[in-house]
Amino acid sequence: MQLIQAPRASAILYNILTSRADSRPWLLPANICPIVPITFLKAQIPFQFVDISPTTLNMDLDQAADLIKLRKFGGLLYAHTYGEPSTPLDFFSTAKQLSPEFLIIDDRCLCTPDFEPLDSSAGVILYSTGYAKIVELNSGGYAFLRDDIEYQPASLPFNPDHHDEIEKRYKQAIQKREKFIYQDSDWLQIDPPFTAWYDYSRQIEAKKKDSLARRAALNHVYESNLPKEIQLPLGYQTWRFNIRVKNKSKILSAIFNADLFASSHYAPLAGIMADGFAPHAEALACEVVNLFNDEHFDENRAQQVCDIILRNL
Repeated sequence: MQLIQAPRASAILYNILTSRADSRPWLLPANICPIVPITFLKAQIPFQFVDISPTTLNMDLDQAADLIKLRKFGGLLYAHTYGEPSTPLDFFSTAKQLSPEFLIIDDRCLCTPDFEPLDSSAGVILYSTGYAKIVELNSGGYAFLRDDIEYQPASLPFNPDHHDEIEKRYKQAIQKREKFIYQDSDWLQIDPPFTAWYDYSRQIEAKKKDSLARRAALNHVYESNLPKEIQLPLGYQTWRFNIRVKNKSKILSAIFNADLFASSHYAPLAGIMADGFAPHAEALACEVVNLFNDEHFDENRAQQVCDIILRNL
């Protein structure tokens, strides 16, 4: 097993894609973070979106299996919605049997960082310690790669202004629900320096302990005050505390009007980053509100958010 480190998890993804002599399209979940398909666009690897399952809120594995049977794909990136940690090991194994050269990336960027790679058919297990992750070091990513996977680190120029510009453009496309037109630029930070692994892993362990304790304390406020029927199951509540409501925009407006914060991730990218429609990802995005439970929030503000939600349900 290879241990790979980079300034960003997306840099590892880019290096994996460009190291392979395979230009076939990949399967991505429709509710993925936008920087993932943008990384595919930079690497010039096509992709197709798969809707999520209304039951698991993760990639619809039946739909993915049907697509794999129909045509040859280069690989599949499986993401854990809101960091829900369960892994479909049986599906990974079946997918590899259907297409042995198929590469599976287990994207655990919203999960709690771990140093023990899972025994699975995934060729890559990817973690992030970037902005708004469970362990937030504001940079850094690492991955476990099977030994037979070719990995050649690229060297690219990086301009922070280009990163800010592409972020602005994709957010605008999502907000307006219009097609995102990719224009290549120096937005991807890919080159070292990054912290040596020994120091980096110790930073992760120290920050993880504090982060999980903070999340448990704030989650207790949300769990205790909000109706159980609007709360997502426990496995989805570590990265943020997530609720599903019918009047999402009203609740978000009320929270913002009180100078408090919540978020609205992740918008479906089918029809924006690539053709298609993902009705289940759309339905989730229309109802979900992500409540903050990290170091940027505290119990007092969490209680205020609960009071606002209860008044506006």
